[in-house]
Order: sequence, then structure tokens, then C-alpha cells
Amino acid sequence: MQDDNRRFVERDRSWHPPAYAPGYKTTVARSPRQALVSMQKPSVSELSGPDFQKLRMGPHDNDLLLNFREDPALTGAAGLPVGERIIMFGRVVDQFDKPVPHTLVEMWQANAGGRYRHKNDNYLASLDPNFGGVGRCLTDEHGWYNFRTIKPGPYPWPNDTNSWRPAHIHISVMGPAISTRLITQMYFEGDPLIPICPIVQTINDKDAVETMIGRLDLPRSNPMDCLAYRFDLVVRGELQTYFENQ
Repeated sequence: MQDDNRRFVERDRSWHPPAYAPGYKTTVARSPRQALVSMQKPSVSELSGPDFQKLRMGPHDNDLLLNFREDPALTGAAGLPVGERIIMFGRVVDQFDKPVPHTLVEMWQANAGGRYRHKNDNYLASLDPNFGGVGRCLTDEHGWYNFRTIKPGPYPWPNDTNSWRPAHIHISVMGPAISTRLITQMYFEGDPLIPICPIVQTINDKDAVETMIGRLDLPRSNPMDCLAYRFDLVVRGELQTYFENQ
């Protein structure tokens, strides 16, 4: 039996950037003004979570090439999103490298032009009628998840006169309990915008940045179809995947 003292590992706050980071403008208004609340002993709500095994999933929930087609009757390229086709996959594990099975993984992203399907996104890139930009899946018994999608484009944002967000995919994973819910972003290996992004620059630890980069995995790619990027998620402990200051 696992030692109860190992069930809950306190997050290393030095791993994350300060809540107040003026170089990332929106933290100025939304950073906390009071000290964090100390949790002396985790309750049942922190050590347990929802059971997703009976969640009804749609046939294309994890396939963003097919789950938002303007006309499902269309065949071939006419009914598919525009952009570079990719596979995004990986494992969800805890701090002891044990798989987290049957947990909900959700993702959302911009389209190939860098625009989100959201009423507040007014970037001049066009919306793709065949791309919704959201997906979900459950991890299998070994903690694996898998999505098929389009590589998102970078986009400008009003942090300063010429700030650009690197291509990225947002990810939410519940983990084994409510307290382990992780919201992060996967960047793409080799993107030159990563080190100059004002949000990424709030992270002082280069190793923390590396936990958010998806790695090209040619053996898992589909020849003549799409590349694959592996992105593993650690939901708790010293090796946890970094999650950005939201």
C-alpha cells in the first residue's frame, strides 16, 4: 500500500513564475493582492475526483479533422480543415511515473491561420468552416491519450507593439483528483517564437519551459499523411509539467 504521506506532494512554487510579472501585462491587473491560503491537510475533495469511465464520448471527439465539418457528407479534401495535419499524443502519469487511466483530457487551439473560433477573437485571419478547434478524450488503462488535428498558427496579441504567441495547443487534464487538474500549453519543438514570447519569458527555469514543448516523433507519424508530436503530462510532484500563469 502506498504511504499516505506520498499521496499528496506540495507544489514547488519556485518552479513557477511570480504572479506579478509586468512584462506579461495582464498579470498586473489580475495578480493576487493577498497571501496564498495554506492548506495544512488535504481533504477528501483534494485526494479524490470524478469517475469519467462512463462518460459518453462522440466518435470523433478526439479527431479535429472530422468533428466540425461544415458538411459531413463531403468526401476528400473538400470537407477537411486547411493546414498541416498532425497527431498529438502522450501519457498522463503521476509524480511516481504511474499511469493515470480513464481521466479526461481536453484541448483547444487556434486554426492554421492563428485564429480561434471565439466571439472575442478579432484577428484578421479567416475562420475555417471545417475546423472547430476543440477536442477531448479519455486516457486508456496505461495513461495514453491521442488527438488528430491541424498545427495551429502563431498570432499577434496586444502585450506590446509586436508581441506574438508561438504556435500552441491548450490542454486540460483532470488527473487522479480535483486538486491535480492541470491546464497547460504544448509548444512545438524548434519554434523560434518560444524564447521571445513575453509569457514564456516569465519562466525563469529553462527546464520548466522544456516540459511544455512537444517533441517530433517520426516513428509515430503517418507516412504521406501527418507528423506526430509527443507530449507527456505529469500531474503532480517535482517532475510535474509546468503550467503557465493564467
